[in-house]
Amino acid sequence: MGLFDGKIAIVTGGARGVGEVTVRQLLIQGARVAIFDRLAEGAKKKFKDHEERILEITVDVSNLSDVEKAVRLVGETYHRIDVIVNNAGILQDNFIEEMTEEEWDQVIDINLKGSFNCCKAVTPYMKRQKYGKIVNVSSLAALGATARVNYAASKAGIQGMTRALALELGHSGIFVNAVAPGYIETDMSRVSEAFASKRGIADFDSFKKAYIAKNPIQRFGQPEDVANVIEFLASDKSAYVTGQIIYVSGSPGL
Repeated sequence: MGLFDGKIAIVTGGARGVGEVTVRQLLIQGARVAIFDRLAEGAKKKFKDHEERILEITVDVSNLSDVEKAVRLVGETYHRIDVIVNNAGILQDNFIEEMTEEEWDQVIDINLKGSFNCCKAVTPYMKRQKYGKIVNVSSLAALGATARVNYAASKAGIQGMTRALALELGHSGIFVNAVAPGYIETDMSRVSEAFASKRGIADFDSFKKAYIAKNPIQRFGQPEDVANVIEFLASDKSAYVTGQIIYVSGSPGL
């Protein structure tokens, strides 16, 4: 018996990185999974042993009508929605004096508005069945990050939204929690490296060594580290946990 036998899950940004690992773990535990991603087409090939339990849908999470259409397709296909993991996100780093309105809007629209859109779209389904698990992906950057005012604001907003929805939806049997990763080695970390100069980091290798040096666990996080916590929050093992933000950073202070 798997943790998610008979359950229907949606993972946004599920085609790569933490999302991809999360999809794989949900599949291994018995779920049927809809991948919402701008690059969703062909994503199921990454999960060859489970392709028959995957629905891949190309979605722009920043567009509410696009999200509602995709969620409706999941509902019509499987007749319920038990879990959503709001993982889709982007970076557009810059110091505030150089940051463009477009860089601000893109990050807020995909990271924060995208999570709102998905929560809004699945709530009616979860309310009808009196059950649901919403797991939002925030970031350690929610506590502040240089040259990331847009990203920090989006991820802090996700934390506030998580707590507010936990209060609003708990009586309907819907649990809402968030994970907040630190530095995780994924495609996103390579994007972070590309933006290093815009954050005033001249030597990214030295930056990474300094990060590890002050981390008690003495390593970077891996996608599995985050996916394991997501799996817990999405499962019935967290049946008395809601409105929580779990930092996955290898340290209480990083």
